[in-house]
Amino acid sequence: MKKRDFIKSSVLAGIGAMSFSPSSANTVPKRKESTGPKHWVWENPNLKEEENDLQEKYSRFYHAGIRGMFFENDSEKHFKIAKAAGLETHRWMWTMNRGEKELLESHPEWYAVSRSGKSCATNPPYVGYYRWLCPSKPGVLDYLKKQVKDILDKNYVDGIHLDYIRFCDVILPVNLWENYGIDQTRELPEYDFCYCETCREKYKAKTGVDPLEMKYPDQSPSWRKFRYDLINNVVNQLSEVAHQSGKKITAAVFPTPEIARRIVRQDWTNWKLDGVCPMIYHGFYKEQVSWIGDAVEEGIHFLCGKFPLYAGVYLPDFKSNDELEQGIKTAMLNGASGVSFFGNVDENVLGVLKKITSAHSSL
Repeated sequence: MKKRDFIKSSVLAGIGAMSFSPSSANTVPKRKESTGPKHWVWENPNLKEEENDLQEKYSRFYHAGIRGMFFENDSEKHFKIAKAAGLETHRWMWTMNRGEKELLESHPEWYAVSRSGKSCATNPPYVGYYRWLCPSKPGVLDYLKKQVKDILDKNYVDGIHLDYIRFCDVILPVNLWENYGIDQTRELPEYDFCYCETCREKYKAKTGVDPLEMKYPDQSPSWRKFRYDLINNVVNQLSEVAHQSGKKITAAVFPTPEIARRIVRQDWTNWKLDGVCPMIYHGFYKEQVSWIGDAVEEGIHFLCGKFPLYAGVYLPDFKSNDELEQGIKTAMLNGASGVSFFGNVDENVLGVLKKITSAHSSL
């Protein structure tokens, strides 16, 4: 199973700020801050791709309205060619989910512990790569800050994009329950984190209560907020590192503030970011395309203008180009500053973007 599978009119008027012609696709634009919609692509760079092919691909991306890349791995070649094509280049980094062999061997004590007493270091939930760090552990934050600084010290990297910046899914999106034979209509102890001694001691020092001694810890608002605040602290300190480096910081998050808090203890509307990409994967939640607009509307409401929201869409969930067009439009009409694509960004996808741009070029 793929890792990512787990898991109003004034706005649209701005799309017309760019125009396209066949000859323009062969030019290399000078990058400037976009005044209209800003679309992104999540990509794991293929290191075998030739430079000429990359130049052509990223030029096509730019002229379709894409303005930035989230690269999952480091490839100086990809970053520099994308930058030359006019795109922002951000490094996409796994944050709290870290399963490096050397880290597991040297710091098993850094890993989160479930309510059933099992550590992610030795008993990862759901799948083998789910190795969640505990945000309370001494050393974890310093480790992550160093990771971010090392990435941003590279001059071809424009920013850092945080992923898996949360606790483990205490409840999976409903579309995944059948895959694992799980009924998660209630929170199950083996997926509820973190109950390590450090988290319990810190919470008890604050409230006088050990969460493991609660009859229904899953129903405690203060225990939930305690965990929201732990991740908030990690994000906001990593934000300081990024901004001290003069670079931007964004994050991939769960689709709405309510869903994020409820199923992964993620309070993203209180983060200090330059942008957020909620993964509004409608198929994961057995929703229709129109739900993308509902999710964007909720996020925009609770963000109160703190930073832009780019609606993350999962391309395999769209059954046709018309559906994709509907998804992009409803995101923009409800306040998104752009969309971010996960999946194969082919000529059909680029064509939909160009169609939307052309339709509003005269507004």
